[in-house]
Amino acid sequence: MSNDESRGSRIAPAVAVGALFALLAATVNAATFGFEEAGFPADASVVHNIGYALFDLGAYDVATIPAEGFLAAFLIAAVALDVAVDGAVYLAKREEDGSVVSAVGGAFTDGGRDGGDR
Repeated sequence: MSNDESRGSRIAPAVAVGALFALLAATVNAATFGFEEAGFPADASVVHNIGYALFDLGAYDVATIPAEGFLAAFLIAAVALDVAVDGAVYLAKREEDGSVVSAVGGAFTDGGRDGGDR
């Protein structure tokens, strides 16, 4: 394959990507979303209201905005972070004398004794 043929095979995908990007940019630029300005009152705290919704304190009229819709995202993020930390602890292993030892050390072993049933 000559050098000219390989260059020609690279130009077509590059032109296609450039055309798709231009089409995407033109579409986004011409789009009218038609939404009015939305937001929360200036004196409302989303964090406090998530806490009120988490502990079901809405009956005490302490919440200024409805935050129940944020609870799913909050709890999913909490579970994902918990899984990440658990995975990091599980994967954190060190080698001693060529054997793999778990990150918690000897807490779940028989202390290195020979023999013995558990």
